[in-house]
Amino acid sequence: MTAVIDEPTTRKVRGWAAPPRPVWEEAPTRAGLAGKGIVLVLACLAVVFPLWIVIVTSLSTRRTIDEAGGLVMVPKDITFIAYQELLSGGQVTRAALVSIGVTLVGTLFSMTVSVLCAYGLSRTDSLGHRWILMTLLATMFFSAGLIPTYLLVQTLGLTDSYLALILPSAISVFNILVLRGFFMNISQELVDSARIDGAGDFRILWQIVMPLSRAVIAVITLFYAVGYWSAWFNASLYLNDQNMLPLQNVMIQLVQKQEAPVGLGQAIRTGQLSGLAVQMAVMVMALLPVAVLSPFVQKHFKKGMLTGAVKG
Repeated sequence: MTAVIDEPTTRKVRGWAAPPRPVWEEAPTRAGLAGKGIVLVLACLAVVFPLWIVIVTSLSTRRTIDEAGGLVMVPKDITFIAYQELLSGGQVTRAALVSIGVTLVGTLFSMTVSVLCAYGLSRTDSLGHRWILMTLLATMFFSAGLIPTYLLVQTLGLTDSYLALILPSAISVFNILVLRGFFMNISQELVDSARIDGAGDFRILWQIVMPLSRAVIAVITLFYAVGYWSAWFNASLYLNDQNMLPLQNVMIQLVQKQEAPVGLGQAIRTGQLSGLAVQMAVMVMALLPVAVLSPFVQKHFKKGMLTGAVKG
């Protein structure tokens, strides 16, 4: 006698079709659904509430901040004076332009080198494939350390240069391995057919491999861009000129109350601006690009990271 297992059926939840549930999986109870909802709401509040306080405080007047005793939770007397002063051409504006330039140039350079390296390593018949791969893997576990790296940058004459913000951290072996795994998952027959038609490696990479790898390329591009935008340590090591500092380093100076940006000190001393509002405004400016770009790349995370990390 053979057992008969029913096929999963599609459930109706409030008028829309929910994904089919396997027959061995128990239906959730009302208490379980309520508990999941409460946990999700609390998790969202834990993320959104601090951001809300930062944004509201940056838009508050000095009087509102003094009445609240610091951080403001309820918006009142909204003003954009902090952003107007920050973007009026002073040190913060210059630092934001530096961060944007370093992020764009650094991300383009890192993606170019990473894609080329990953594609070469994905061709298992390429010259020195295994030795190059082993060398890259070794750098993930062994590092020369901070002092030799600093001496190398200094010897190359990169101190007080924007290249010092790009070259020392330009390549991530982890990102190369993810790209390589995704490239190896592309059908070899498709590559061979293009090669038979006379296409070279660069044409295959540009017209076949990269269009099929948009998901992983979008994810790795975001990783590099966020890394460059959020980086501050290299600037603190290699840059001595205050006018060359990126936005993150200026934000650190403000938060630590070391000094006010040029053009804002007088406004804060005369009571036109609150130092806390300026700090929160700089934080918002530093977080805004990541917050804007992340939702557009979110849909690629599952496909890009899982597919690229499974094979290879």
